[in-house]
Amino acid sequence: MKKESVLIAVLGIVIGILLSVTVQKLGSRKKILNVEGDWRKINLILESLEKNYVDSIDKEKVTDAAAVAILSALDPHSIYMPPATLEQSEEELSGNFDGIGIQFNVPNDTAVVIEVIPGGPSEKIGLMPGDRLLKVDSMVIAGVKFPQDSMVRRIKGKAGSKVVVTVKRGREVIPFEITRGKIPTHSLDAAFMVNDTTGYVRLSKFSRTTYKEMLSASAELLDAGMTRMVLDLRDNVGGFLDQALSLSNLFLPKDSLIVYMEGLHRKKEVFRADGRGFLQDIGLAVLINDGSASSSEIVAGALQDNGRATILGRRSFGKGLVQEPLYFSDGSGLRITVARFYTPSGRCIQKPYSEDYQYEVYRRYNEGEMVSADSMKIEKGGIIPDVFVPVDTTRAGAFYIACNRKATAMRFASDFFDRHKAELGAIDDYGELLRYLGSCNLEQAFLDFARRKDGISPKKDEWETERQYLMTQVQALVGRYSKLGDNAFYHLYLQIDDTFKKAMEL
Repeated sequence: MKKESVLIAVLGIVIGILLSVTVQKLGSRKKILNVEGDWRKINLILESLEKNYVDSIDKEKVTDAAAVAILSALDPHSIYMPPATLEQSEEELSGNFDGIGIQFNVPNDTAVVIEVIPGGPSEKIGLMPGDRLLKVDSMVIAGVKFPQDSMVRRIKGKAGSKVVVTVKRGREVIPFEITRGKIPTHSLDAAFMVNDTTGYVRLSKFSRTTYKEMLSASAELLDAGMTRMVLDLRDNVGGFLDQALSLSNLFLPKDSLIVYMEGLHRKKEVFRADGRGFLQDIGLAVLINDGSASSSEIVAGALQDNGRATILGRRSFGKGLVQEPLYFSDGSGLRITVARFYTPSGRCIQKPYSEDYQYEVYRRYNEGEMVSADSMKIEKGGIIPDVFVPVDTTRAGAFYIACNRKATAMRFASDFFDRHKAELGAIDDYGELLRYLGSCNLEQAFLDFARRKDGISPKKDEWETERQYLMTQVQALVGRYSKLGDNAFYHLYLQIDDTFKKAMEL
């Protein structure tokens, strides 16, 4: 036993010596590379890999990884985008894309068409709201938990190319061969008169067509008697600066400062209104929340600092960095932060960087900012509203949460449309829609659906608390299947919207 112990100890020493010798030999041959110079180390690393690495190197993969890593050390918004990502990003803001021209949702593992874009390829070939998408070419996409982003990629394609979309309509299964085309996209989700004098406009982003869409919608609302507007920028992710400037210009008098930007390598640049905007005399309330970012914050800050609008809601996201694009010949590109945005009063819109930057909104919840105005601080970035409207945490009980988890309301709306397609699909007047929804015992139908399909029912006291909140959402989702589309949805949903109600009280 003693001999074995000695032998093990000797072997351990020998192995240690061998390892030590190996390290020393490598050390004796080591070559010190001179890294003096701003970017020399990066070049040396890549050159060393090319000359010495044990296997062949996928240079594109390594270069992409290096670009991502380099930019991640700067700020959260300086990014590298490979070709596919860059194309998708620019397409979302371009104002049009190649495709077949439908909008759909996936309430229950099957995509349901909720809108066929007028004049688009799908409308011309005969697709209709309520159609279930079963296959794209030979690929089955229904009932197989097919990822929604993959579904979109298969349906989209270059203008002029063909795709066969097989749908279920009632009991019939119908294949449609569709030639893809240029499809206009919209940044203006809804625009309608709330009452005789107040117009409501909701913008989801600032794309290439935002200003043009706003001009058209505002002119129609003015013709309808608008003297006051509620501009909804909640969850507006931003977009093109020139569109934000043009939109702000609609409301501001001549020479009003809209925004200025400045950076280490960018001289201070100031943007002012030209005084030709035709909405300078209307009353204005602007709605924001923690999802309002970038260009939407520029608009809100400009209107607030110039005393032109009342801002309502909760502190905005806090994205006040200016990105400039740089494109490469392989289709990839960079967006590099070159400056910061400042409101007319000199407030920097950008919030501080943090380890949980992308999820900072959760910290706002944890720190009580969503329910207490005292928790909002200017130094935290973003736009601080003039009128704070807290999150209502009392309306989401167990039944509501269960319905939300199973998308019960959305699935019910789709099922209801299937059974009432002719009458609902013919409605193009809001008053007529309200009369129809009030006549079809929607509440009992929804409760029966929830119990039958999902096995959930509310307790009596629970339903008394949640009834108006949940049924208004159900009505809005059903109303979206009418010809009024999103105008119907938002018109109905605003009935339970505390921020909108507060704006109407002013």
